[in-house]
Amino acid sequence: MTTARNAPKALVLHLVGGGEPIRIAVSEETATELEKRLERLLGGSITSVIAANGASVAINYAQVAVAHLERLRPNAQVYGSPAPQ
Repeated sequence: MTTARNAPKALVLHLVGGGEPIRIAVSEETATELEKRLERLLGGSITSVIAANGASVAINYAQVAVAHLERLRPNAQVYGSPAPQ
C-alpha cells in the first residue's frame, strides 16, 4: 500500500510562458539528487533527468520559471510514471 510518506515523487516544472505545469515522475534517488541541484539548474542549465520509468528527459532550465519536487497522488499518471503492475 502506498502512503503519502512513500508515494513516488515528481519534478514539477512551471514554464516561463505559463500554462499547466509539467510533472515528471522520478525515483527517490533522482529526487534526492535534484533537491541538491535545483537552485543551480534554474540558472539556465540544460541537463537530463532520468524518469521513474527509465526514460531520459532533457530539460532546458532557462525556460523554467519555478521547479520543485512533490509527492504524487496514488495512481497519478504523469510523464515518466512506471507502468501499472
